[in-house]
Amino acid sequence: MPVVSLTFSPNPTISFSRNRITKIQCRSPGQTNSNNGHATGTSFPEKQSLAAGIVPPPRPRRIILVRHGESEGNVDETVYTRTADPKISLTEKGKTQAKECGKTIREMIEKDGIENWKVYFYVSPYRRTRETLRYVGRAFERSRIAGVREEPRLREQDFGNFQDREKMRVEKTLRNLYGRFFFRFPDGESAADVYDRITGFRETLRADIDIGRFQPPGDRNPGMNLVIVSHGLTLRVFLMRWYKWTVEQFHGLNNFGNGKMMVMEKGYGGRYSLAVHHTEHELRKFGLTDDMLADQE
Repeated sequence: MPVVSLTFSPNPTISFSRNRITKIQCRSPGQTNSNNGHATGTSFPEKQSLAAGIVPPPRPRRIILVRHGESEGNVDETVYTRTADPKISLTEKGKTQAKECGKTIREMIEKDGIENWKVYFYVSPYRRTRETLRYVGRAFERSRIAGVREEPRLREQDFGNFQDREKMRVEKTLRNLYGRFFFRFPDGESAADVYDRITGFRETLRADIDIGRFQPPGDRNPGMNLVIVSHGLTLRVFLMRWYKWTVEQFHGLNNFGNGKMMVMEKGYGGRYSLAVHHTEHELRKFGLTDDMLADQE
């Protein structure tokens, strides 16, 4: 069985086979590993930097939320009765939407006038989101991409396994009566369940931002942009969690279109706001109320 070895700077090595990890070693240059082969807390340079009081790299300039392009399930709901949700792919129109989205993102970033800008991607593991990322990514040279991370917590709301079309029609009617946030599909999830896993992802994201996970220690690049490629409801829940919107406010939100994006950009004080990039008309169309708009300002 072949064994693959990967080496990362400053000197961690990871060796693994197809079925199991055979060796993990992570240490700083010149550091002796005296913990029976296990990494210690001081092995990570970004943690050493924080402990030493060194100011971390600048926060990413933007967090760009991208909904996947049009999928087979968006045009024909019967697809869900015979194809597993994670395996549903994009339509040709969806691929075109993803390409255009990538071009739009690049144009937006280039207007900053920052020479060494980069993008870092988080992506749901579903086929339609990974395909969206593939076509969005065509707008960027490899040197512009700081990294890609597949993140299962960004997956679509779980509606159960292979769906019964008539049963789902009844369940969606009941959801409207019960409330879209708390209604749980049989053998599936509610939006509240998605909220719980997105809370975990948000904490991971904040930690990545705080320690400068997207660039090497000491790199002060102010032109980092994060792109999260996910699903309509999941992205609405992400915004709800980030901005601490209420359940009532969530109920007023609308999906943004396939292959479209919402941009959280740093404003005054370094906080991320939707109002920096989007117009009031766009935000009201998305579902923001007067109070929510005031908070964005």
